[in-house]
Amino acid sequence: MKDGVNGVALAVFIFFFLAVTVMGFLAARWRKADSDSLDEWGLGGRSFGTWVTWFLLGGDLYTAYTFVAVPAAIYAAGAAGFFAVPYTILVYPLIFTFLPRLWSVSHKHGYVTTSDFVRGRFGSKGLSLAVAVTGILATMPYIALQLVGIQAVLDVMGVGGGENTNWFVKDLPLLIAFGVLAAYTYSSGLRAPALIAFVKDTLIYIVIAVAIIYIPIKLGGFDDIFAKAGDAFSQTNPATGKPRGALAPAEPGQWTYATLALGSALALFMYPHSITATLSSRSREVIRRNTTILPLYSLMLGLLALLGFMAIAAGVKVTNGQLAIPQLFEDMFPSWFAGVAFAAIGIGALVPAAIMSIAAANLFTRNIYKDFIKPDATPAQETQVSKLVSLLVKVGALVFVLTMDKTVAINFQLLGGIWILQTFPALVGGLFTRWFHRWALLAGWAVGMVYGTFAAYGVASPTQAHFGGSSKEIPGIGEIGYIGLTAFVLNVVVAVVLTFVLKAAKAPDGVDETRPQDYTADAGDPGVQVELPPATVGTSH
Repeated sequence: MKDGVNGVALAVFIFFFLAVTVMGFLAARWRKADSDSLDEWGLGGRSFGTWVTWFLLGGDLYTAYTFVAVPAAIYAAGAAGFFAVPYTILVYPLIFTFLPRLWSVSHKHGYVTTSDFVRGRFGSKGLSLAVAVTGILATMPYIALQLVGIQAVLDVMGVGGGENTNWFVKDLPLLIAFGVLAAYTYSSGLRAPALIAFVKDTLIYIVIAVAIIYIPIKLGGFDDIFAKAGDAFSQTNPATGKPRGALAPAEPGQWTYATLALGSALALFMYPHSITATLSSRSREVIRRNTTILPLYSLMLGLLALLGFMAIAAGVKVTNGQLAIPQLFEDMFPSWFAGVAFAAIGIGALVPAAIMSIAAANLFTRNIYKDFIKPDATPAQETQVSKLVSLLVKVGALVFVLTMDKTVAINFQLLGGIWILQTFPALVGGLFTRWFHRWALLAGWAVGMVYGTFAAYGVASPTQAHFGGSSKEIPGIGEIGYIGLTAFVLNVVVAVVLTFVLKAAKAPDGVDETRPQDYTADAGDPGVQVELPPATVGTSH
């Protein structure tokens, strides 16, 4: 690790950071209509076309944490970290089947969040609240990890001093980055990350294209890279007494690999920020086209993952694996291009952090504030509450990063994935059938949440007594698998069994405010509206 501040890299980083800051504030004037509408601030006016949606979803799903954590997992343990590649391949055929239906019914009824849809479909504020709370809980640590990504880049550039530096001086750059993010998100809403996503993704594609060619040339080619990585993984880890990792997953780890990939694919578009980016598009066809071109990001992710092997071959030594890739860029690239790479990671944190905070704020406003606190809230009041809550969410994430061990944030993000998967039956099931009973779905959600949380709590690692991972023995099978998927199966079983019981008992089923034709409606169809009149928005039966 180089000593001192890398002035050239820092100057390039600051240049790009200032550029996207200006773009973030200018975005407030980009195709803006009624500033008092949550549709405008929180969904960009539902007006984004194919390319804007593509960049927005890509910027939303492929974050700074992805840039840092996926190759870091491979750096630490080998090919097991590649699970992120098949799961992003699996997810696109999956979302092709249900996202257009969600877009159509949401535009027909003016739904802003998944909880809006669940409330309207099942006539249950309780189930809607469960989905909203789960979404907010799962999103908070995700935002914190974006700030961890920025902090990793700043650490490698030497900004802020060492661990013994005064806390204010050390964290001042992160505080400045947070302040800028909060200001332009408050001002411009979803338009800010949509505009900045163009810069972010362009930088990431450039950095990966250069890295995948330039670094192997400097390291003697991929043969040498894989040979050195294989040697490193064969070394015994003193903490476990086993080999550090493997170039290919061993047979005992295949269940873990497969269930983690499948569970992650099912969970990805349950996150509120994924849905927020989806609902911001202007037509059903935009969503369908995006599911066919988004796999380009999966190709990028596969190349990005290879950087973990390169870091090993380059002799990168870090105590925190999250610093491995920033340190690789610092060591291998000229200072000016290292600055470009660091800017890609930094901006890659700002875009998703902004979308996540907006999505969490929308959930609170529509499904907690409006449903339970102020049912007669006007559109202007909704928008103002969302703006304020988006600030509070980011403050909470910042406090999380500054006061807690980074592994805590990572553990909670893993737990967030387990939690958010438990909303799948209500959301995706509801898009295709009204057969499930609302109380059965709520009970299934509760069982999945409780089992997933306690199972994850019981997982230990060499460095942690609890929340040491997201995999555990699958009851009845005996194989090690992803806890989230096991909890999901329990969730579905409970929902199915209780639905039979409750229907037999003729329990009140709630009123469905949607119709079959709502799920195939497009923006130009008669009767499709972007926002309901104040008298009907937020009503449940």
